[in-house]
Amino acid sequence: MRVSEYVRHDAVGLAELVAKGEVTTTEVEAAAREAVGRVDPRINAVVETWPADDRPAPGSAPLAGVPFLIKDFGIAMAGRRTELGSRLAAGHVARSDSFLMRRLRRAGLVTFGRTATPELAYSITTEPVLYGPTRNPWDLRRGAGGSSGGAGAAVAAGAVPLAHATDAAGSLRIPAAYNGLFGLKPTRGRVSLGPGLDEGFNGLAVQGCVSRTVRDSATLLDLIRGPEPGDPYYAEQPSRPYAEEVTRTPGSLRIGVLAQAWGGRRTAAPVADALARTVRLLESLGHRTEEATVGLGVDWEEFVPANARLSTANLAAQVDELAAALGRPVDSSTLEPATLAAHRFGQRVSGPEFVAALTIRNRVARSLGRYFAGHDLLLTPTLPELPPRLGAYGEGEEALDGLGWIERLNDRSPFTMAFNVAGTPAMSVPLTADAGTGLPVGMQFAAGYGREDLLFRLAGQLERAQPWSDRTPAVWAGDLPVPADSRGPGGR
Repeated sequence: MRVSEYVRHDAVGLAELVAKGEVTTTEVEAAAREAVGRVDPRINAVVETWPADDRPAPGSAPLAGVPFLIKDFGIAMAGRRTELGSRLAAGHVARSDSFLMRRLRRAGLVTFGRTATPELAYSITTEPVLYGPTRNPWDLRRGAGGSSGGAGAAVAAGAVPLAHATDAAGSLRIPAAYNGLFGLKPTRGRVSLGPGLDEGFNGLAVQGCVSRTVRDSATLLDLIRGPEPGDPYYAEQPSRPYAEEVTRTPGSLRIGVLAQAWGGRRTAAPVADALARTVRLLESLGHRTEEATVGLGVDWEEFVPANARLSTANLAAQVDELAAALGRPVDSSTLEPATLAAHRFGQRVSGPEFVAALTIRNRVARSLGRYFAGHDLLLTPTLPELPPRLGAYGEGEEALDGLGWIERLNDRSPFTMAFNVAGTPAMSVPLTADAGTGLPVGMQFAAGYGREDLLFRLAGQLERAQPWSDRTPAVWAGDLPVPADSRGPGGR
């Protein structure tokens, strides 16, 4: 299978070719490895590849034979390194599969490598000291977002049709928006985080993927959703597969539109223009849109510090556990300045402060719950600006304390975090691009708790009305030769 043919298919399409015997699993995997070799020297999205140990029989599973990459965070694959983008965890090897990894294997995916993440997934740009910056395949001077930036860049460049991602504050939707991909953050409790965790960051973190087509994301979520033994809670299972919802019409939806974010950051002109075009598209499809006033139930000045206390306390515990297990110090030799500052801040969070932050979480969830009781969806830009240049997020980070770093991240991504706090599903859809630069602009749609079905219906309709999968970035595996200095199939 030539790479030029490989990149024309999404994951479902590749699985169908394998099932029909038109191509072998080995041939598809070889094409994926060649695609990585073509694009990764330019974008630095894949930190390691390995000989795949899953060889599913054609048709034995819905995605049998589809090449896949996992994020270097939030998942464990037995015998493979999980370094979390950090010098602190460099060389760490997982002893067993997490529940999610088991489900990915059962889905028939051929996992052959891991993608880059910022240190401990604690940024919305992927520029770790350990492996260096991941570049946006649409413009190599710009970042690919984070924390699933390696996944976003790899999928956008055609290395794989979809890839594992996580989302605790926008980490899945941000790379989707910056790289021109579809990305849906599931409902809290939809996908198990076990056995190592009962919930991630006190319910803020979820598992998912980024993809080039809606049906790929829906199909994968069907295969990984559902509880595992010992899970503390789980979302009610849908009445039909999400893959079926993609083909169903959503009807006429009542959609609120929030153009300006909580917290005061203004939406840049190219993004505001893209939002206006999206509203016109929705109305042409028969949906009812209206300017929305959506309260968080708390002031922004309460919202951000509460999230900082929850996230940094969790980070501090994770860092201390890693340092003790690996016998390494917690200092500038193992952690980057922003992470180290967040660790110090987290260590100072008191028990009463932590409980008060959980109370804020509840107030946000109740407030957004009331909004969705009267509206089907909420539309916002995924981000208020186009992808920034590499290095922009980290400017002056040495002078920030842990709260200051969280304030910076929330200021640059003010639309995404609320839905992690509330636990409700949200998706970034690559409906349009900036006319001046050609860069993709993501639009975020959020729904009430457990309503991924509604999001997938709308996403399928939007994809049919205004397709995006034929748009390709400057760095695209189908157009590039294999460079002479490619790492080859052995990886780093």
